[in-house]
Amino acid sequence: MLKKITLAGFSKPWLISAILGALSFTAHAETLDLEKEELKFGFIKLTDMAPLAIAYEKGYFEDEGLYVTLEAQANWKVLLDRVIDGELDGAHMLAGQPLGATIGYGTKAHIVTAFSMDLNGNGITVSKAIWEAMKPHIPTKDGKPVHPIKADALKPVVEEFKEAGKPFNMGMVFPVSTHNYELRYWLAAGGIHPGFYAPHKGDVSGQIDADALLSVTPPPQMPATLEAGTILGYCVGEPWNQQAVFKDIGVPVITDYEIWKNNPEKVFGVSKTWADKNPNTHKGVLKALIRAAMWLDQGGLENRKEAAKIMSRSEYVGADYEVIANSMTGTFEYEKGDKRSVPDFNVFFRYFATYPYYSDAVWYLTQMRRWGQIAEHKDDNWYMETAKSVYRPDLYAFAAKELIAEGKAKAEDFPDFDKESGFRAPQSEFIDEITFDGSKPTEYLESFPIGLKAKDQL
Repeated sequence: MLKKITLAGFSKPWLISAILGALSFTAHAETLDLEKEELKFGFIKLTDMAPLAIAYEKGYFEDEGLYVTLEAQANWKVLLDRVIDGELDGAHMLAGQPLGATIGYGTKAHIVTAFSMDLNGNGITVSKAIWEAMKPHIPTKDGKPVHPIKADALKPVVEEFKEAGKPFNMGMVFPVSTHNYELRYWLAAGGIHPGFYAPHKGDVSGQIDADALLSVTPPPQMPATLEAGTILGYCVGEPWNQQAVFKDIGVPVITDYEIWKNNPEKVFGVSKTWADKNPNTHKGVLKALIRAAMWLDQGGLENRKEAAKIMSRSEYVGADYEVIANSMTGTFEYEKGDKRSVPDFNVFFRYFATYPYYSDAVWYLTQMRRWGQIAEHKDDNWYMETAKSVYRPDLYAFAAKELIAEGKAKAEDFPDFDKESGFRAPQSEFIDEITFDGSKPTEYLESFPIGLKAKDQL
């Protein structure tokens, strides 16, 4: 990025003119290949939008010759629609959104992602009354609940509601959100059926055969909706779990790190049309976002504290600094006063967090199939082809290699691009201890006690 210089010390007009001419030429050379310089990106008020905020605040976008406006969006549907129609150049998205749009679940449009924004960052919170009802079923040690808390402790509470003829309502943020799939995964692992979708029959409620009824609530409205009693629990990103603790209206019972260790959470999404039209601009955006993610995971707690202060501002998340800092600085508060160390609650760059693995995409697609959003059987090749049409590690590698060449990053910070297949090694650190191998989606679907098997159809 060209820095401002003071010309007051120069007395010769020709010298000033020469300097300005040289600077103009340099700036032109730096930005000559950009297809578009002025960009508008959307986000939802969550702490995991941090890479966008930091890339903006630290001047990383400007270093690439990009002039970016960041704009909060009302909800995930509005955000996606505005990316599709071109009002936004790109956006902070749910990991399932580009996949859902591309396969035509909801709005049909080809969306791609070449950047994973973070790992982990979500939690499941229940009302204080539900927590008190769960407590007798939760083991304790030294007077405190033993974590992770499984949905087994919630099952007798849900059964009491069913016997009394009362619905057990829970909130998640969007039908193709990580939160929906994580909440469903946790419930099903405890023997609680979260319901099926049947879009081919016109039923997109997701509540067919459900023990717990899941519905959409926008993230910032979760605590108020819980307090009003409309829902009895929810799955959401930060700071809206910690907000429930600070307001003393709910208790977070589990983090998504405990449901699936180091799970991918948000992505940066653009339309394929936009990506094809603006390859150099896209590369510049990716470079800035990678640098922002690196900054967020460097500098110990000082960078995280600074980030929490930035995001507490109204134009970003707009929650109290203390609420945001609770999780951003490596701690998480469950029941009020029960604050525990969770150093990997928010991961932005470590563990190759920003690399868009095909296997991450396959996991989301298996969950869409498991709960009926994908109505018919798909073979393994379909999962692979769909993942590769949406997740673009090739574009990520292009940007990362340029950062390495510029001395702004080190090769060891990234996967070995010459050997990387795009598939993580089989992962077994799930709450139900079922192993996920991204190269075997059909086999994976057969392993769940609750959910559609590979060839089932409602």
